[in-house]
Amino acid sequence: MTFSIHGLAVSRGVAIGRAVLVASSRVDVAHYFIAADQTETEIDRVRAGRDAVVNEIHRLQKSITLMGPKEAPHELTALLDVHLMLLQDVELIGGVKHWITERLYNAEWALTTQLEIIARQFDEMEDAYLRERKADLEQIVERILRAMKGAASPIMATNPRGPRKPSQQDLLLDDTVDVPLVLIAHDLSPADMLQFKQSVFAGFITDVGGKTSHTAIVARSMDIPAVVGARTSSQLVRQDDWVIIDGDAGVVIVDPSPIILAEYGFKQRQGELERGRLQRLLHTPAVTMDGQKIQLLANIEMPEDALGALKAGAQGVGLFRSEFLFMGRQGRLPDEEEQYQAYKRAVEGMNGLPVTIRTVDVGADKPLDDSVRDNAHLNPALGLRAIRWSLADPAMFLTQLRAILRAAAHGPVHLLVPMLAHAREIRQTLAHIDHARAHLDNRGVAYGNVKLGAMIEIPAAALSLQLFLKYFDFLSIGTNDLIQYTLAIDRADESVAHLYDPLHPAVLKLVADTIAECRAQGKEVAVCGEMAGDVTLTRLLLGLGLRSFSMHPAQILAVKQEILRADTSTLEAWARRVCTAEDPALAMALP
Repeated sequence: MTFSIHGLAVSRGVAIGRAVLVASSRVDVAHYFIAADQTETEIDRVRAGRDAVVNEIHRLQKSITLMGPKEAPHELTALLDVHLMLLQDVELIGGVKHWITERLYNAEWALTTQLEIIARQFDEMEDAYLRERKADLEQIVERILRAMKGAASPIMATNPRGPRKPSQQDLLLDDTVDVPLVLIAHDLSPADMLQFKQSVFAGFITDVGGKTSHTAIVARSMDIPAVVGARTSSQLVRQDDWVIIDGDAGVVIVDPSPIILAEYGFKQRQGELERGRLQRLLHTPAVTMDGQKIQLLANIEMPEDALGALKAGAQGVGLFRSEFLFMGRQGRLPDEEEQYQAYKRAVEGMNGLPVTIRTVDVGADKPLDDSVRDNAHLNPALGLRAIRWSLADPAMFLTQLRAILRAAAHGPVHLLVPMLAHAREIRQTLAHIDHARAHLDNRGVAYGNVKLGAMIEIPAAALSLQLFLKYFDFLSIGTNDLIQYTLAIDRADESVAHLYDPLHPAVLKLVADTIAECRAQGKEVAVCGEMAGDVTLTRLLLGLGLRSFSMHPAQILAVKQEILRADTSTLEAWARRVCTAEDPALAMALP
């Protein structure tokens, strides 16, 4: 009987195939007390299991170096690095030793006990990205347990090609010999994803995960149809069921009828044809029908992302989220040299195109060190984050500023400051930049000039544009936070997520006014939030006067297609009507 499962749409496209279920990834753990003279033996068992997992990841990293970016994208390399850092986590290792030596727990019991303690800390984090790193921690503990037990990774133990009879669906696909397969699992680790990429699977479904989980990140980078957060999919779907993954809608259809299967088969072929057509636009300049040149930039998280940005046709980097260099380090912050080398790689990787580096955006919900976590922050989104955090830790801030200025000696760099709202914050920030330059001068270290920009993501900033344009060369509208703060919506709270509305009249007024004021003063302005990559909003933003969009590289060609079909001279009046309408979403349908 046909039924559907709903999850999160994280990677576009349609995949159709037979279900391959990965066995439950949880390892049975024995619980017993040990004798006092056995503690060193148990600690050695955990250490040997950890070392085996470290060696396994090192082998995977070596194999990655032999592959091209499509087979093993840089996102996967970064996620393997996260796993290595977690394997060296002092709190994990120290806690396990405590349970063994003080409580006389056996090795497996001690390891899972410490996992539960750290996992609760992750659950308390407000930031979605950091919350989902809990899955990474669970996976490395599971791999240690498997290494101690001598068991294989669940995906490695999966044998997808069992004998079976061709079905009616097989005949519809004209592929009775080698039918596509889709993988269904509770969760997938980065190492599993590498094995997955080298296998025969056409798409995947996981019970858990969010839009910023590692599975979603890797799926997007590989352009693989995927649905995550499908809850009980691994329990509801049976081995060898026919499954359709609609990565655009976040829907999984199980045991589809021949009519539904044929319909999605057609949709799949249409999607492939559309991607082929978009690829032909790669070297076409982004110019509207009335001759307006549009700048299409990429958002990146790591220096290695520069290659993907260039391959997608980006004209530069509109947002380098530098905080990804700081995360998962257990308080061991990257020093000036490490940051400089990272920013330098990004700048050199863009071959002379501009790179906009945003200063670190961390805060109360994503602390750099547990020792400085302040649980008194009841709403971390309104607490000590972004520039507020940087100004509260001048040593950290100056270190980053020096690294960015040094990287600017190797190519055009724009320095972007997040979450500014007050004149005193602006003056303090500019003073720190001057101090960073003075430090470098005193050391005789070379550095380059940078354009200075501010993010407009707080309504107070959008209502104080004259102040911002007095001090900054350009502005970048961070629509994700601007919408959140304007509408008082916590994007991570499922109970109110449906109220998150980029077309709310108040949001559109703030965006429109920011663009208009920048243009009136001859200052550059870009949108770097999700609105920039949403093709349904491209024409509206063009009509409002936006000429610079920054988005995930995978979205660039689709947005470019909308630009090539647009005539801004006819869109301006329509955009004004939409912004002043009582229901802008309805007005959008009436050009």
